Amino acid sequence: MSTTAFASTRNLTSQSMPEERASPLGRALSTTAGWEGTLARLVLAVVMFPHGAQKLLGWFGGHGLSGTLGFFSEKLGMPKPLALSVILIEFGAPLLLVLGLWTRFAALGIAAIMIGAIATVHASQGFFMNWSGTQPGEGYEYHLLVLGLVAVLVLIGGGRLSLDRRLS
Repeated sequence: MSTTAFASTRNLTSQSMPEERASPLGRALSTTAGWEGTLARLVLAVVMFPHGAQKLLGWFGGHGLSGTLGFFSEKLGMPKPLALSVILIEFGAPLLLVLGLWTRFAALGIAAIMIGAIATVHASQGFFMNWSGTQPGEGYEYHLLVLGLVAVLVLIGGGRLSLDRRLS
């Protein structure tokens, strides 16, 4: 089966050259023509944006940039450049997801944050979130759900209503 036939069976956006000759950027921006990617990226953006806005802007009861940098560096021992990167990714990636621009890169940035949060904070709290307020912290079940949405976006791209689709 040729790559052109294979791409059409996967319902990918049409490209002017066969997939094996497409640029790495073209492959990174390619996406399905379906609504699945659109739905997944918008849900992920809506869920992640308030967390980033808390950390960067102090919205939704957050501590803003200086408070979050202090917490990450002093309480968690994170180097300030890494802490700033986490904050900027958590704020900026949802904005890119809303636009469907650089969808895979934005999703992978969120994945890195979720994996880091599990490894450094949430794994020791167990699986479950602290719904009843009886455990000392939050488990990692939320993070796994986010990683599931990230996996969908990495596999299929931003979907029908994405700037990635227009650019690829």
